[in-house]
Amino acid sequence: MFLGFGCGHPESEWQAQLAKYGKLDQQYQEEKAARAQAVAELEATRKRAEDLEQQLRQMGVNLDNVSAQLQQTGTEKDQLAASLDQLKRALDEYKQRADQLERIKKRFETLREKLNKLTQIGLKVEVRNNRMVIRLPGDVLFASGQDKLKPEGIKVLAQVAQVIRSDNQLAQRYFQVAGHTDNVPLQGGPFHDNWGLSLMRARRVLLWLITPVDAKDGGGGGLDPRRLHAAGYGDTDPVSPNTTPEERAANRRVELVLLPDVEEMLDLRQLI
Repeated sequence: MFLGFGCGHPESEWQAQLAKYGKLDQQYQEEKAARAQAVAELEATRKRAEDLEQQLRQMGVNLDNVSAQLQQTGTEKDQLAASLDQLKRALDEYKQRADQLERIKKRFETLREKLNKLTQIGLKVEVRNNRMVIRLPGDVLFASGQDKLKPEGIKVLAQVAQVIRSDNQLAQRYFQVAGHTDNVPLQGGPFHDNWGLSLMRARRVLLWLITPVDAKDGGGGGLDPRRLHAAGYGDTDPVSPNTTPEERAANRRVELVLLPDVEEMLDLRQLI
């Protein structure tokens, strides 16, 4: 006589359950391995972004807002990364941001390389306020309180214009010609104050830079007048404290500020 138990299961049912659990365990192990790999990639990409930020800071690029945004995004993503899909989305965002930082770094490195010839003639090329700046000593360009270019100043401008004019990428960029003074008040004269003097010096440099090379009166820089504009800052943007004659001399300057193009501006807006 065969006796059956109500709580029993046929062998086939047990085998089916075992197969199901085995498949689930395999899926779990695969997802666990994929998640571990994604975590490792996220950490590597985060390290890459941090390294790029440090390199850009050493180049003079101000990334305080970008850094804060990256840190905030990283914290939020860490909190949200409970699933593999969320972790992968966090990784994709970090990769995108790291790629953007890489493009900015390469762009600044390219500009530095193009302008390296100017450092060889004693000019200072630097990054200030996220702008590439060519600093022209005011005392070389002008006599005290004057806006007429000195012969040695014209020689310096000729070398600057030649570097820009001979490089197609630089020639297509926009520049601000910015005049600066020290903090010693201007006593009378046609310019009235340091604002007027700084602006008229910037204007004088701009006019020489856009004068055709073969002009009858000795020629100029031959740059595109549509790509330059002048501005005077007086003593409001010093590069030195104005406490010694040497520091005041450093503040008397004209700068060619290379303005960012549309692509660079879009990159920065996406990062901040």
